[in-house]
Amino acid sequence: MYKKLDENGLTALLEAGIDEFSAKGLDKGNINVIAKNAGFSVGLIYKYYENKDQFFLACVEHSLKLLEQTLQEVLLQEDDIMSCIRLLIRQLITGAKEHANYYVMYNEITSGSCQKYAAELAGKIEGNTSRIYEALVAKAKAEGRIRYGGNPRMFAFYFDSLLMMLQFSFSCEYYKERLKIFCGEDVLKDPEKMAESFMEFMAGALGVV
Repeated sequence: MYKKLDENGLTALLEAGIDEFSAKGLDKGNINVIAKNAGFSVGLIYKYYENKDQFFLACVEHSLKLLEQTLQEVLLQEDDIMSCIRLLIRQLITGAKEHANYYVMYNEITSGSCQKYAAELAGKIEGNTSRIYEALVAKAKAEGRIRYGGNPRMFAFYFDSLLMMLQFSFSCEYYKERLKIFCGEDVLKDPEKMAESFMEFMAGALGVV
């Protein structure tokens, strides 16, 4: 008889899956290793998930909750576009350091190993975010807070791409090394300086009034 998973058990299982998939990817991630690390049987995993791919997608959704929660908290706390950006950057940097495996997972799903789920994952991850950023820029333009005269949708794309790279730069080993090459060996020790530099760049790009 299989042990039924409570909320804590399910979280432990998904966290073990994220650790494995973020390190090895979908194809090489091992369900047996995941089950062992979570303290459950392989059979229990397949009781809740039809196959490895379905379990992987569940792990992706679990890892995305932090990103969604961060965005919602920022929008609830701040109304001004620059205040939103400042808080978002700081929380993303903190999140990338405290939950590096979540962001490594995010990086993994953008790679070729997840190509068959590209459209599905892109829609889940980027759909809501793109609309929020677009609305944020459009609102700031309408209120006369910025001089940016371009397409808000295009700006949302550029901005999100920068945020994505920033997340990877504080969580993925390759991008950490890349960051040090461009910005100096000690840059990871001073995330506040990184955040302020990002803010200066965004203020110039938006033409903050």
